[in-house]
Amino acid sequence: MEYTNIFYVLAGVLFILGLKKLSHPKTARTGNMLASVGMLIAIVVTLLAAEVIDFKLIFIGMIIGAIIGGFFAIKVEMTSMPQMVAIFNGFGGGASALVAAADFLKNADNMANGMPIMVGGFEISPIFYGGVVAFSIFVGTLTFTGSFIAFGKLQGFISGQPIVFFGQQIINALLALALIAGVVMMAMASYDLHTLFIGILIISALLGILLTIPIGGADMPVVISLLNSYSGVAAAATGFVLLNQGLIISGALVGASGLILTNIMCKGMNRSLANVIFGAVGGEVEGAAAATQKMNIKSYSTEEAAMIFDAADKVIIVPGYGLAVAQAQHAVREVADYLERLGKTVLYAIHPVAGRMPGHMNVLLAEANVPYELLKDLDEINPEFEDCDVALVLGANDVVNPAARHDTASPIYGMPILNVDKSRTVIINKRTMNPGFAGIQNELFGFENSIMVFGDAKSMLTQLLADLKDL
Repeated sequence: MEYTNIFYVLAGVLFILGLKKLSHPKTARTGNMLASVGMLIAIVVTLLAAEVIDFKLIFIGMIIGAIIGGFFAIKVEMTSMPQMVAIFNGFGGGASALVAAADFLKNADNMANGMPIMVGGFEISPIFYGGVVAFSIFVGTLTFTGSFIAFGKLQGFISGQPIVFFGQQIINALLALALIAGVVMMAMASYDLHTLFIGILIISALLGILLTIPIGGADMPVVISLLNSYSGVAAAATGFVLLNQGLIISGALVGASGLILTNIMCKGMNRSLANVIFGAVGGEVEGAAAATQKMNIKSYSTEEAAMIFDAADKVIIVPGYGLAVAQAQHAVREVADYLERLGKTVLYAIHPVAGRMPGHMNVLLAEANVPYELLKDLDEINPEFEDCDVALVLGANDVVNPAARHDTASPIYGMPILNVDKSRTVIINKRTMNPGFAGIQNELFGFENSIMVFGDAKSMLTQLLADLKDL
């Protein structure tokens, strides 16, 4: 067994190096490859170390999984990538819960009789074993149901608005208390274990649903990151159930990195995690239409916008979810390339919570081969707007709303935003005047230096490029 732990440590080192390289777009592919090799090592070592295992079932499972994974990797569009990540998080949590449940059912009789549990040749206290099994089932099941609710919200099967009802927090609190009691009772084996197992399973599934439905679309990047962390915690807990060092290491890394990313997302919105989970931001705001009517909205054609770009020296492009919906990443790259050939400076401003998952805009622009050095984060790009001739906002809404600076009644008050309004001219592309995920209208649309160019982002950019070439 000694060689097994050595290879698990090697796999863990590759995971850590992979995570390090994933922190920058330029090295992300290398990082992904290193982590994949680490996982391959961990899987092979686990299979070789197992004393009794049906390799036929393993290979059948691998083939089925590879076919399903390859199919979705090829077919899923970039706009649906957040949904796919949500499903993967759910499957990860569900798999951990299933493994822990299978091991529990195998050892339930020994637990009930207070006998030591044999795992991997080691004796484990029934109290410790019962506690980690219950915890693994709880976190894994909650992650599973919560992830599929998030998927439904992102896909449109479930309303993207917060779903709230009277007494919701009280019900959640009572369920949480019942769950804690169930975990303690399973650890102490003080009640029928199978009944406790079913109870923990049901309550965990309900909590996953009830904790996710009140979260609105504006907070989906944070939710996805948090659920990713939960899937890692569930895997680590299952690692303690099986006494598998490789699973503990990989689960802990996923859980920790997910929590760090969640914290970064929360800072990007100037909100606490508790406010994201319980704040229900993203509901319909009354008077949004009236607020729009009070604005002095100036609508320009692409031909008029082209003349403004022609006179500009410095352009900053601000991508948002509208860019992803329109699949316009290649079109914006073509426009940027043409402007650069005219001798103009072109940069991209990336807000940490733009889109529907962490890094959404980075992934889209990387797919269009936009040079990494042109992608600037919020702190780096904000000083650049003051001497910017044109800021081109493509489908972004809440992350460029100046209300975040001064409107204390706004749900996005205090959120760091991209200072596009400080540019000489702001050209905003939207299909309609509908508000963003936070459910509020953007006062930027009525600013004196702002103009609107309505339409699908891809069609607009294609026509804009044609108009630029005609000048």
